Amino acid sequence: MPTFVLASASPARLATLRSAGLEPQVIVSGVDESQVTGVPPAELALRLAELKCGAVAARDDVPADALVLGCDSVLELDGAALGKPDDADDATRRWQAMRGRSGVLHSGHCLHDRATGHQVAATASTTVHFADVGDDEIAAYVATGEPLHVAGAFTVDGLGGAFVTSIQGDHHNVVGVSLPLLRGMVRDLGHSWTDLWAR
Repeated sequence: MPTFVLASASPARLATLRSAGLEPQVIVSGVDESQVTGVPPAELALRLAELKCGAVAARDDVPADALVLGCDSVLELDGAALGKPDDADDATRRWQAMRGRSGVLHSGHCLHDRATGHQVAATASTTVHFADVGDDEIAAYVATGEPLHVAGAFTVDGLGGAFVTSIQGDHHNVVGVSLPLLRGMVRDLGHSWTDLWAR
């Protein structure tokens, strides 16, 4: 059974993978995300996932049999890619723009098999419909600090869940990792998803 390595600091991604039966080793990539510019949101998420995956897969301290997963998420609104907000004011402005509307959450996934050198990459996209929240709710939410640490300035698995009226697509993708997509990628690399379950 290969070692599964998550090249992400996201606690939500780790929790999602654990709830799906995996017990990933976490190694944060430290990639400078500002180096990718001028590409559409879905491609941006994929390129950053590939960079994060590649940075960790190349490290000497990663097990030789490892499957390394890099992920990155952005929210597309009005054609712009929104990652983590810069500060509380930025998060407030975003929510004022998002409320009562819909955006598309893109999560790029890149999976590298160190044993073979093979790699697969894909993006999953989920439409998110936001509630028409009031200024007081936005202020209270931003004050919690939660939206400052996540792509798109919202969560569906935390305090922000009450402000999302519905989604079209994979719920887990909005959290940061699409389990159905990842299962297919694992199989594409010649492994069994159920063999990755921690026993």
